[in-house]
Amino acid sequence: MPSALSAAILGFLLGLRHATDADHIVAVTAIVARERTFARAARIGALWGVGHSLTLFVIGGAIVAFRLVIPPRLGLGLEFGVAMMLIILGFNNLRPAGERAPHEHLHLVAFNGLRPLIIGIVHGLAGSAAVALLVLATIRETAWAIAYLAVFGVGTIAGMVLVTVLLAAPAMYASARVVRLQWGIRLAAGTLSLLFGLFLAREIVVTNGLFSAVPLWTPK
Repeated sequence: MPSALSAAILGFLLGLRHATDADHIVAVTAIVARERTFARAARIGALWGVGHSLTLFVIGGAIVAFRLVIPPRLGLGLEFGVAMMLIILGFNNLRPAGERAPHEHLHLVAFNGLRPLIIGIVHGLAGSAAVALLVLATIRETAWAIAYLAVFGVGTIAGMVLVTVLLAAPAMYASARVVRLQWGIRLAAGTLSLLFGLFLAREIVVTNGLFSAVPLWTPK
């Protein structure tokens, strides 16, 4: 029992830390830069965490249960999807709301509710292999390994809720005082997301050779 409790606590804490990975922070920053309440920011973090944990549990669980091997090109392709998503998020933040056509606003209302969930799913797909392989290296029993993934996911959800609330604070402070300052925060968040996405894309395509004959991929 003590060892199981220790493993559960460790999984939860590592899930909290996983929420602070650079690509996660950049993506969520680009989303919450437009929010004006802590409740909405927390909801975004929770949805992101649920999407991430869902794919982590399903895909990571399959890797653990069936000892699957992820081909390097597939692993790089999933990470490339994250890079493209960061670029799109950044570009969207750089566009002032007033430049959108009326029909775009209607689509955005529907999309914004699902966007954190979708982004979490994409991040979960890209990170499932790394987490699952780490679990396999330390926990040999399939049932315990899958249970660990579930606890890890709960920790990730909790960590992302905390992270989004903290990241949203500057934008909320700005919105209560100066509209121009809030736009500056969105601009900075969008630029960071765009540049980080471009950096990741270059790393995946050029350095790791996504489209080369022998792609190089190390789950991380």
